[in-house]
Amino acid sequence: MARDGQYIFPVVVTFKTSNRSNAKTKQKVIRNKNIDEVLDIKTKIPGIPDKAVILSIGLGESFIQNFSN
Repeated sequence: MARDGQYIFPVVVTFKTSNRSNAKTKQKVIRNKNIDEVLDIKTKIPGIPDKAVILSIGLGESFIQNFSN
């Protein structure tokens, strides 16, 4: 089965740009990968630096709304 790049649920990654206490918290929505590909350590995700501290990973639009409030 060919992969078309569209998945039902977007993967949302919430991270800090470094391990400092005043580091900015950011959120990245990944729509073209499934959660297994995001959790794989070997893959590099564009937009998330290597030294980033991942705070949480979630699925769906409700996770996006939860972070923004």
